[in-house]
Amino acid sequence: MSWLLRELKYIDGKDANKETAEFDLHFEKVYRWMASSMTEKDSFITCIWKLSRRYLIQKPDFINVSKTLMEEVVRPSDQGQIPQDGDDISVIDEDYQALSTKEESDLELLMSECQAAISNAESFAEQLSKQLSVLDGANIHSIMGSEDQVLNLMRLLDDGIQQAEHIENRLNCYDSTLQNVKEQMEVMKDKDTLMTIRNKNHQQLLEELDNLITRLDLDDQSIKNLLDGDLSKPGGIYDCTQAAHALQRCVNADIHPALLKMGAVEEQQKRFSKLTASFAKSLARHLNNLFIHQGNEIGETLSRYAGDLKLPPHHSSHRDLTPYAELMLWLKTSDRRSFDELTKVYTNNLSKLYTKEIQDFLELARQLLLGKGDKTRLDTGSDLLNIAKVSGSTNSLGRPLESRGRSPSMQSVDSVSISHHGSDSDLAVRQLFDQVLDKVLSEMEPVCLAEQDFCMRFFHLMSDTADFKEQIQSNDDSANSDIWMPRKPALTVEEYFVENLGAGLYRRRASVQMRQLNEEVRQMMSELFPSLERDLESFIVVADKLDGFYSMYMLVRMGQHVINAQDTGSFLSVTFASSLVKIKRNFDKFINNQMRSIEETKVSKKNKCGIISFVRSFEDFANQAEVIFRSRRTDLDKAYMKLVNCIFSQIQRVAAEHQKTPREVIMMENYHRLFSILSHLKNSCLENDRKAAKTKYQECLAAYTTTMLGRPLEKLHTFFEGVEGRVASGVKPEEVGFQLAFSKQELRKVIKEYPIKEVKKGLEHMYKKVEKHLSEEENLLQVVWLSSQDEFIKQCEHYKYLINKCYPDSGICLEFSIDDVLKYFSDIAQSH
Repeated sequence: MSWLLRELKYIDGKDANKETAEFDLHFEKVYRWMASSMTEKDSFITCIWKLSRRYLIQKPDFINVSKTLMEEVVRPSDQGQIPQDGDDISVIDEDYQALSTKEESDLELLMSECQAAISNAESFAEQLSKQLSVLDGANIHSIMGSEDQVLNLMRLLDDGIQQAEHIENRLNCYDSTLQNVKEQMEVMKDKDTLMTIRNKNHQQLLEELDNLITRLDLDDQSIKNLLDGDLSKPGGIYDCTQAAHALQRCVNADIHPALLKMGAVEEQQKRFSKLTASFAKSLARHLNNLFIHQGNEIGETLSRYAGDLKLPPHHSSHRDLTPYAELMLWLKTSDRRSFDELTKVYTNNLSKLYTKEIQDFLELARQLLLGKGDKTRLDTGSDLLNIAKVSGSTNSLGRPLESRGRSPSMQSVDSVSISHHGSDSDLAVRQLFDQVLDKVLSEMEPVCLAEQDFCMRFFHLMSDTADFKEQIQSNDDSANSDIWMPRKPALTVEEYFVENLGAGLYRRRASVQMRQLNEEVRQMMSELFPSLERDLESFIVVADKLDGFYSMYMLVRMGQHVINAQDTGSFLSVTFASSLVKIKRNFDKFINNQMRSIEETKVSKKNKCGIISFVRSFEDFANQAEVIFRSRRTDLDKAYMKLVNCIFSQIQRVAAEHQKTPREVIMMENYHRLFSILSHLKNSCLENDRKAAKTKYQECLAAYTTTMLGRPLEKLHTFFEGVEGRVASGVKPEEVGFQLAFSKQELRKVIKEYPIKEVKKGLEHMYKKVEKHLSEEENLLQVVWLSSQDEFIKQCEHYKYLINKCYPDSGICLEFSIDDVLKYFSDIAQSH
């Protein structure tokens, strides 16, 4: 608070002698104060006293205040200071004045008159004193002689004093008069200030009232549009929308809370509430009828696309409802209950339509897969189903099957085995399924996204209703042009739809920006498509029952749609992701079934084994899977590893169980085929398995060669085993020939039993036996024969080594040479 100094009447210090921090200021009212200290109180009172002395004519009174506080502070004089040693006297004595020229000449004249003025200062001072006494006496006589003049001077001084008193009285009179004038002027100034404030307040009040009336004024045309507007025509919709905006501006007007208590404001607000309720009721009734009418058009929509594997688009229904988008936002802000009820009506009616369409659509797809539908109508304008006529040596992967000849006895594998899934007709059907599945997913995606985009815009699921006022104010902003309302009522219906439909509804669909959808959007979509996930799962189950291979196509196709989805949080993406989980389980089940089929494989024991059926089928499986799985390679690699490990173990089981074909032959041929398959795949995750297959093949080849070759020169082999035994027992090699059982004569006798003809006959018998064991499908006969040749030559070389070591200089040698052996092996191979 503040006061004018002239309004202060007096200050009460409470007690002039006793120290107290309390004091009172008397204006029109008495204000009691408490200083924080006596020093602060004294400083404040002294300051007030000085200001009043300087500026006020009528000064306030000071009561109970020490007089020392009301005295001028006089700066002490420095004349009495005694200069210290070294001080500058001219600085200390500020009143010192130098002698003038006349005074110097008079002083010199006086000193010249006294000869001893310089030499005898005392006599000079005494002389001066005498002269001063003479002058004082002369002055006294002169004054006494001029007494009359003094009396005249006194009279003049008395007259002057009287005149001064008279002037002072006149001045006091003038001062009192001016004091009255000053008080009157101050009063006039205060009145002028009050008048200025009053006028300013009146102006502000007038402006506030004008602003209030402007904000709460709804024109008659808007009221008429709200009460009697035609919501069935574009022009009427536009007028009602503008009227709703105007009403909303009035309802949301920024008014001071105190003004809301005015009777007129309350009455106007009640009027607006009635208008809002009336228009909301008529708008809700009209939109309710529109929603019900659209939901009842099932027969017409379905009949239009009957027989086509195509989901009916809802462009027309969206187009018809688009002009009401801003009114729906107004309804959401003004009457949330009616808005929620309309939302339920829309979802209830449209869900029936979508449920029927999707069920019929998926049923037609199932009929196509079962061969009962019109396949030529799968995709209008394209011939996607010529693949059903595919025949020859090319499978659905577009590459040769690379399968080799199969024994008829190998076709007795269990029905779930993958060997039954590789025929040309089955491959064509699978490619048909792939096309149908892609068509199903491609048709569902635009329909669901279009409906989701429409619901987001029409029901304003992603907008905050609190910002409705800002949206109304920015209707002309290009950033908000997606409200889809015509800005010019002069547009015709056709012009309006052409101008707004493409730029409004599907422009956002074409955008690559991803939107994070909230739970409200997904909830509404789940109500519009209540059975989509269930129907899609049913389709997946049917397809999986038709052919387990379909799970591979579904896994890849569904994975592509999930990965390429623009809106990762949309209802459709979540639904596809859920279906993808089920498909992944079916795929894992399919792989497990293949493993179980491999484990349960039984091979005929009456015929030679050859390539086991599951090894041959794995080749077909891998050829198809490599092209099918362009994505989700992780799932395929895991399946590969499971199947290969199972095949490894089951090859050994079948080889051990088969009685007609040697165990080593079965393992050799099948590991060789498996190595060839894995090498062709060039899959890094199967590199260890490829190396293991190669190792096992080489081990089995060596084992079979050794076993099959056996002892072609039996007696010779027995003889040299005995020789090696004697050497091992400690007999010197050159002394072995002196023993009776291993003499040179016995050695020559044994060698004569194996002439050239006998050796060749034994080799031919061995070739026929190998040929009987090996299958033509894998074509390893030449490989085994070359391996046998190497082993036989090693035995012969060993016999020659022992002869040279134990029978030196005996001249004994085999009746055939290494070249003869090579020629025999070559002739036998060429003859067959």
